[in-house]
Parts: sequence; structure tokens; C-alpha cells
Amino acid sequence: MGTETEYGIIAPGLPAANPTMLSSQVVNAYAATLREGLGNLAGTRWDYTDEAPLTDARGWLVDRGSAHPSQLTDEPPVLTAEQVALAEGGDPQDTAVLMNLVLNNGARLYVDHAHPEYSSPEVTNPLDAVLWDRAGDRVALAAMERIAATPGFSPVHLYKNNTDNKGVSYGSHENYLVPRSVPFGNLAAALIPFFVSRQVLCGAGRVGIGATHQRPGFQVSQRADFFENEIGLETTVRRPIINTRDEPHAVAEKYRRLHVIIGDANLNEVSNYLKLGTTSLVLSLIERDLCPVPELAEPVHALQDISHDPSLQSTVRLADGRQVTALDLQEMYYDAAAAACAGGADAQTQDVLDRWGSLIGVLRHDPMDAAASVDWVAKLKILQAYRDRDSVGWDNHRLALVDLQYADLRPSKGIYHRLAQRGQVELLVTPAQVERAVAEPPRDTRAYFRGKCIANFPAEVVGASWDSIIFEIPSQNRLQRVQTREPLRGTARLTERLFQESATAEDFLTRLLSGPEQRVAP
Repeated sequence: MGTETEYGIIAPGLPAANPTMLSSQVVNAYAATLREGLGNLAGTRWDYTDEAPLTDARGWLVDRGSAHPSQLTDEPPVLTAEQVALAEGGDPQDTAVLMNLVLNNGARLYVDHAHPEYSSPEVTNPLDAVLWDRAGDRVALAAMERIAATPGFSPVHLYKNNTDNKGVSYGSHENYLVPRSVPFGNLAAALIPFFVSRQVLCGAGRVGIGATHQRPGFQVSQRADFFENEIGLETTVRRPIINTRDEPHAVAEKYRRLHVIIGDANLNEVSNYLKLGTTSLVLSLIERDLCPVPELAEPVHALQDISHDPSLQSTVRLADGRQVTALDLQEMYYDAAAAACAGGADAQTQDVLDRWGSLIGVLRHDPMDAAASVDWVAKLKILQAYRDRDSVGWDNHRLALVDLQYADLRPSKGIYHRLAQRGQVELLVTPAQVERAVAEPPRDTRAYFRGKCIANFPAEVVGASWDSIIFEIPSQNRLQRVQTREPLRGTARLTERLFQESATAEDFLTRLLSGPEQRVAP
């Protein structure tokens, strides 16, 4: 599994700035922090060769001419000459602006249209997913600090949220590796009601009702009002609850990548942990034919109705006529997971189960008691205190500013970070662990191989993607592509000694390609 975060971005001193230009500044600023001590080397460029964003899991390929431009993620983003000059403060003829980096920790930092985006390395469990997601926040903060300290550049502020409250939404996506043998229809049927109700556990909370803040109020999810369909390929228009992009970044005959676009961006580590952990448990239930499928009569309306009621008392209608709450739906999935794991579960699975069941109980009793572990509750508690103190309604513009400030990544400004400093939210990973995750890849997936190749041989690795590494060896007159299509190979167990024993990239490739195939490739 892994996460993707598109950060909200503004430059207060440049209100008319192009957001793509600002996003490129973030990528280049972080590259500059890596470049120190490495000459001109700063991470590795992205290889678009194997990207296939228009393949639909329902069995067809979308015509390129009819696709929305935002779907063409297999093309590198392009800046105009003027934007290049602004981004680097120099002559566009002499300046190379980085739009993509693959980092030493196996992650990707890049410009995704109007946002800087961090895609975490692949991990095998939800706690690691939280850790390397938090590493992304630290990478973003380092870039902000670099820009602020650079003469001639206006400070840039980044926010881990999902909307500008002016009609624009940006994503916080999750990715899960699932067997291709599981019919996609089974995944969609079971996951729709789960995703519709999951927001009560991990919504980020939002001031305003409606995509363009049409009505005053507070809702559970930042993303709910921006979804229009049940199933579809799009991610930025006509957003579906179930995304059908069939781009596995792995052995296609064996795996599919479930690309989840409906989640909110979480700062609270418990919210993030449960978002990822409960979803992986539900996927396991689906694979084993043990998952409940409480079909909703109107899934999109249900998604928004649940989000608009932070009391969690509203009900939605099932296809069989029953009326249920979001917590009722979550309890159906929790009960099935608990029963499936009754024979014994590993410690982390049991922890996810225990927290899931406990949180359902807390939210049933009084949602406000969950402020230490749920983003939307913590935010609502702060906003309600402002309202009570100043006797203001939900239409007061200051509340929208508080909403935004909650997501500010700057430790001295962000409300979430101030809550963490005061011990008012539960933390699952330590600052030392996060710092290590910024520099080091996970040890139990192919991300280890990717990250160590970039760290050990920065001059020779000229391109990388999720499923390949491209080397250019000075003594050879060609590029050497190493495929990494099996996500559970290329691990530290299989390749760490090889890295330790190889003094050069050429030596490394010789040993790798003449050694056991199971180290990396399938």
C-alpha cells in the first residue's frame, strides 16, 4: 500500500502567482537541499515509459482524444519559458527546472498540475504507511523552509487539506495491491458502502456545505461534496467513489492496483492509520468472500448526507429499504473483520481491529470524545470554541481561516501541529522515525532497491519509476533498464549485501544481472 498527497499551495506575497510555477519551486527547493554535498545531483528524474493511465478496470481503453487533460499522467508537466524564469529567477534559456524527483527513500516528489505532490514508497502495513506519509510532510516543510531562506523568493505556504473552498478540490489518494483474480465488480460492490461511511473515522472536517461553500455549516469530509458518480476513470472531474484506473505498476497478470481517490488528507496519525488499516482489512474480506455488501440506494447522496451531519445521527437508505447510519455500516464491516480474525491475527492487525471497534463505540456515545484521534472532531471542537467565545455563526469568515490554519504544515502556525505539541492528539510515530523515513526507504518492498540505487549511484541512475530503474554506465554506450515489477522483491533481505559489496554502479549491475533473478525481477 501507499499514499499520495497533493498539497494546497499559496504564496501570500504573490497573489497572482501561477500555481504550477509555485509547485515547481517546491520540487526545486527540495532538490537544492539534496544537492548540497552532491554537486549537481539532486534525486532522479521520473521515467514515464510504463505509464498507462487510460486503461479502465472494466475492460477497455479510453480514447486519448476524449480524455480530460488531467488524466494524461503519462506526460511530463511542462512550464512555459516565462514560468521557468520565474521559478528559478534566471534566464529561461539557461535554466533547467525539475518537475519530478525520485527520492532516496523510494518516494516521488513532483508537480501534479497545480499542486506539489508527494507519493510515498510502497509499504506492507498501515503503520509504515503512516510513517512514510508523515515523511512526505517533512519533505514539504523542508522545501518551504528552503524557499523562505532563499533571497529573491517569496515564501510559499503548503497545506495538507483538500479544497480551497472556492470550488476546487485536490486529492489525497491511497493505493492497495490486490490480486487480479478478484473480480473488479466484487471490489466495487463491497467498497462503495464502506467508503461512503468510512469518513466518520477519518474525515478531515470542513467549514461550509457544497462544493462552492453554498451554505454555512460544518461537515465531516473535505471531499464528499466533490463526488458525482459511483464508478469511473476520472479523478478531477465527475469524480467517482470507485476509481477504475487499471495501472498496476506491477505484474499486470497477477495484480491490480486499487486507486482510492475518496479519502481526505489526514494530519492525525490515528485517522490515517485507521483509514489505511480498515481498508486493507476490508480488502482481505473481499478476497476471502467474507465481506458484507450492504447495497446503498443512492450512494452519492448518502456520501454527502453523512458528511453534512457531524452528529452522526442521519440515516441513509439501503436498496432493501432499511435505514442505517454511517456507524451502523462501519459496524457491519468491523464485525465481519473481527469474526474473520478470531482465530488469531498479528499484533498490528489486532491493533487496527481494537481501535476500529473502540472508535465506533466512542463516536456512538459522543463524537466530541474522539478529538485526540479523529481530524474532523478535533477541528470541530476548536471551531465550536471560537463560535461560543465570539457568538458567531458558521457563515463567519474567520472560521474558514481557522479551518485552513488547521492544515498548515508549519509547526509554529498549523493548529494540528500545535495540538500535537500540547499532547492533545495521539501520535503513533516519533520525530526520529520520521527523519529516518525521509532519508531511508522501507526495507521490505522493492522501494528499498529503488531508494538505495538512487542513494548509492546518483550519477548513474538517470531515470526511475515504480517498476523500473534506468542506469547509464560511462563505459557502456547504452542505457540499462532493470525491471522491478514484483513489489515484494528488491527488499533489503535480498539486495542489501549486494549494495554493500558493490563499489561502483557497473560492478553492481554485473553482480545483479548475473546473480539470482529473484532478487528483483519476477
